[in-house]
Amino acid sequence: MSNLEPSGSQMLSRRPSRSAATTTFSLEVFDNEVVPSSLGSIAPVLRIAAEIEHERPRVAYLCRFYAFEKAHRLDPNSSGRGVRQFKTSLLQRLERDNNSSLASRVKKTDAREIESFYQQYYEHYVRALDQGEQADRAQLGKAYQTAGVLFEVLCAVNKTEKVEEVAPEIIAAARDVQEKKEIYAPFNILPLDSAGASQSIMQLEEVKASVAALWNTRGLNWPTAFEPQRQKAGDLDLLDWLRAMFGFQRDNVRNQREHFILLLANKHIRLNPKPEPISKDMGNFDVCGDDSGFGAEANLDDRAVDEVMNKLFKNYKTWCKFLGRKHSLRLPQGQPEIQQRKILYMGLYLLIWGEAANVRFMPECLCYIFHNMAYELHGLLAGNVSIVTGENIKPSYGGDDEAFLRKVITPIYHVIEKEANKSKNGKASHSQWCNYDDLNEYFWSSDCFSLGWPMRDDGSFFTSTRDVGKKASSEKPRSTGKAYFVETRILDLVLNFPGFHKWKFTDVLRNVLKIIVSLAWAIILPLCYVHSFKAAPDKIKDLLSFFKEVKDIPALYLLAVAVYMLPNILAAALFIFPMLRRWIENSDWLIIRFLLWWSQPRIYVGRGMHESQFVLIKYTLFWLLLLCSKIACSYFIQIKPLVKPTKAIMSIRHVDYEWHEFFPNGVHHSFT
Repeated sequence: MSNLEPSGSQMLSRRPSRSAATTTFSLEVFDNEVVPSSLGSIAPVLRIAAEIEHERPRVAYLCRFYAFEKAHRLDPNSSGRGVRQFKTSLLQRLERDNNSSLASRVKKTDAREIESFYQQYYEHYVRALDQGEQADRAQLGKAYQTAGVLFEVLCAVNKTEKVEEVAPEIIAAARDVQEKKEIYAPFNILPLDSAGASQSIMQLEEVKASVAALWNTRGLNWPTAFEPQRQKAGDLDLLDWLRAMFGFQRDNVRNQREHFILLLANKHIRLNPKPEPISKDMGNFDVCGDDSGFGAEANLDDRAVDEVMNKLFKNYKTWCKFLGRKHSLRLPQGQPEIQQRKILYMGLYLLIWGEAANVRFMPECLCYIFHNMAYELHGLLAGNVSIVTGENIKPSYGGDDEAFLRKVITPIYHVIEKEANKSKNGKASHSQWCNYDDLNEYFWSSDCFSLGWPMRDDGSFFTSTRDVGKKASSEKPRSTGKAYFVETRILDLVLNFPGFHKWKFTDVLRNVLKIIVSLAWAIILPLCYVHSFKAAPDKIKDLLSFFKEVKDIPALYLLAVAVYMLPNILAAALFIFPMLRRWIENSDWLIIRFLLWWSQPRIYVGRGMHESQFVLIKYTLFWLLLLCSKIACSYFIQIKPLVKPTKAIMSIRHVDYEWHEFFPNGVHHSFT
């Protein structure tokens, strides 16, 4: 028996108790790659095991056992959904197939068995499919993926059986598979590798121009630790440079590279007048890097770049203007690398967005992140040198693998997670926890810059929910409260009480002043009104006697009413002209902001959302037409036919009623 076979004690220790849930996984489940979502990485291994089952049963068994070991490493406690049942069923499958697959083994050991199959698969299948540009890309990519998985299983078997040396031809084949597997990687729309250069979509002028623009890395300084990867993979593009400097994920870069190229290509092809085509003597290009000079001859129209850039950064620029900050899009005027700089800024924003996950629901939070990272990008491109160390400035969070996800996104996500736990699955009051919109409001104020960069973990954004969820805490967790999304009245202090601790001093001052002004009007108007009566007490008349009267109405009362009605008159005038309301709400003038401060809180989202003048006119005409139609219908159908009968009844005199119980003294027709 091979050393890879699970012993009886191992089986008993890993086998969970049987339950009805075990029947949800059948033996065929592994052939269909139906695995729990948390164990998705073992699905290719099980697929390959199912494909080679009939040809080499023992190799299929080894693949399944490797998948079981990998699943156990990924989730040792079987805490994921469906993991325990899946592992139990897979272990039962291994128990059933062990003896039969061992009997059909061709070689003496499992290590020799999988080595021979791997070499056979590489020689007779992989190399047979690899026919250069004539090869079937889909089948060849799948073959290289299969060969890569088989080599992983081979290494695991050799480690278990303590095989120290592997045949040189197998090592050479594995290196070739590793290199080609990256070339023939799966793609969505664009085959961005040397093998896909001959594809029809890669021959489109707009695609070639966009790809070439991304591969223009002239003048960029690459990290020393990244040089081996550049030499191995060839020339890399601008998104790879951003990954090296800021620590984005490799797959995120691959996704956003295709996304970005399609954005540029779509704008490029819609330009009018059409841009000049790329020189035809360039031939095919190699995006992995060659001497074709494609990057130098690219002709991506600046109009397409500017249009994409304006759409991507429209909200960011508006956010900066709202907070009174200068944006971080620093472009070198009149220099040839200005298009490269624009592409770097756009690529940085797309990489931030692609890796933000649930933080995408907080767009102004992304603006804050981009604002600081774009400023660092400007320092990198300008070659700024640290005064302390004398070295070039580096990003605050470094360029380690997945640094952006671990150090920027994850802390913000924890805040979202803790606030979601406060909701108690939707049972808690809406004012007791913050959703995405409430958390995003933190970045509607210039106070968000107090977080700094790198973000301080003791900032108010992170500390408000730090102790939530600790069962051992005897104190009741403090409510974060709402800022604007709770319905309020003049009684803001009462109805919005859960969020009072988030108010600024100016917010408290506004509510206190509103209460004082309301009380003042409650006193002033009655006093002026009482003074207009002749029967008013003499003391009050003597108190207000120094004001002159106009037509028996005190002038003070008229003045008080006019002042009191002025805001309502102004609101009515603004309702008639919505373009003024839009301009006022979007204005950054101090006097306008002061007037708006009294009437409503200054918020970022929802400003200037008013209909156009033409829409308002149509709306008004609709209601006028509807009311006129209703009045006309009521008059001509309900009222006019009753005019003559009514006049006839009114002309009757000397009416005697028989039912005097109802009309005891009725002698006139009006009682009818």
